[in-house]
Formats: sequence, C-alpha cells, structure tokens
Amino acid sequence: MSAENTLKTPILVLGATSLIGTFLMARLQAAGHEPMGLSRRPPGGDACWIDADLRGDDLAEQLPGAATVFALSPIWLLPDALPALKARGMTRLVAFSSTSRFTKEASPEASERAVAKALADAENAVEAFGAEHGIAWTILRPTLIYAEGRDGNVSRLAGLIRRFKVLPLSGTGEGLRQPVHADDLAAGAIAAATAPAASNRAYALVGGETLAYRDMVRRIYEGLGRTPLIAPLPPWLFSLLLTLARPFFPGATAAMGARMSQDLVFDAADAVRDFGWSPRDFHPRF
Repeated sequence: MSAENTLKTPILVLGATSLIGTFLMARLQAAGHEPMGLSRRPPGGDACWIDADLRGDDLAEQLPGAATVFALSPIWLLPDALPALKARGMTRLVAFSSTSRFTKEASPEASERAVAKALADAENAVEAFGAEHGIAWTILRPTLIYAEGRDGNVSRLAGLIRRFKVLPLSGTGEGLRQPVHADDLAAGAIAAATAPAASNRAYALVGGETLAYRDMVRRIYEGLGRTPLIAPLPPWLFSLLLTLARPFFPGATAAMGARMSQDLVFDAADAVRDFGWSPRDFHPRF
C-alpha cells in the first residue's frame, strides 16, 4: 500500500465511547493500531484513554500528539477544539455530522431547527479552519444510525414493540428511510481517512437499503422474532397518542409523526466512488 493510502498515526478518537466510537476503536485495534480515545468515561478494553473536555481552556495541554483525528462527539463541540488539535499535530480530520442538517432545517419544532443550524455552522467552521491551516478534512453525514440494543432510533422502536406489542404509525408510514449500522460507519470513517479523494469533502452515508418507514418497522419486528402488529392511524390521532405517551418516549415531538410520511433519502454514490462505501442491508437482530 502506498504511503498516501496509509492511515497517518498517532490516532486520536474524540467521543471514543459513543455509538460509532466503540466500533471504530475496535476496528482500529483489530488493524494493529493503538488509538487514543478521548471521552467522559473510559472506553472498554485496554485502549489508551484521555479524560478531557473539548470545551476546556487547557485542552492543548491535555491532548496527546495525533496526526489523524476522528471526531465522533457532537460536531458543534469541534470548532473550539480545532486550534488545540492542530497544535498537537493534526493533519487529517474525519468528523461526523448528520443528514439532520437538511431534514430538520425547516422543522416546525424550534429545537430541531436549532440542531440543523448548529450542524451547519459547525461544518462551515471545520471547512474554513481546514482551508486556512492546511488540514485535510472529511465530513460524514449518516442517515438513521442503529446498533442493535444501543441506539436511540431503531432500538427505541424495538423497546416500544416489546412493551406495547402494537406499534402505531402516523398515516401509512410510506416515507422512505435508509438505516445505517454504526459498525459500517466506523469502517467508512477509516476508509475515508485513508482515501486521498475524500480530502476536503462532505458525504452522506446511507444504509444498504432504501425502504418505507412501515417496512423498516416490519424488519424490526422480524429482528425481535415477533409477528408485526402495526396500526396505521390518522395523523391527528397519532399526534394525540404521542402526547399521551411522552412519559414513555422522551424527546418525542409532533414533527416525528409528520416525518413518517416524508422521504428522508440521500445519495451516497460519491462515497462509493471515493472510498468504497458498502454498507449492509437492514436486517437487525436483537
């Protein structure tokens, strides 16, 4: 393998105990690397761990030297940390954002619009810093992330199915989805970091299948070994039930029901071309 296609070391993983971070640390270690993880709690195994706050004034003093940085913490925390990371030797940055930058941009919920703006502002800051200081950056925007039993999307639906048996939908649930596994995202991040074509670009990372929301729910039932019991409801009735169920469904908003009929679909052809993105189909097993 040529030098330009080799992962530059040392390697630092910000958010090492996040959903994607645990898979990324494992993949890096399996490949013979010794990544350093920064997180608020120690990662599993024998990985080197740094306890530091990305917003801390003395961050540069706490950080180890690292040429490649994978940023899995919320991307809006990253801009303030960039000078410290550069001072400690960063030349290659792969940062995770989200397709929520686009899907929540016009949400009726102010909190969701604020998330979309925070994502966009942080991405712009990363791009500007990279251009000014000669840091090769890549921004990855996953769609619906899952990891059986651990995520707040697919696994939360699985929890509701276990508890209530029947899962109501707003309307017929025909909106298209592209669920993507956290382990595939970890593999994609490493591939992007070693691909010269991925420098200074942003990519949507989608799952291996595009399927309707109701079909995604059916697959979750299958992954639980249960017969699907799906109840399509008029949107007004679903909204009422969602209001009543909020104690069991933290973070639920009316916009979530409305999105069940919306297509949240992105094209990952450029990621396939530039670093061989090849995610699995959606067949979760719980």
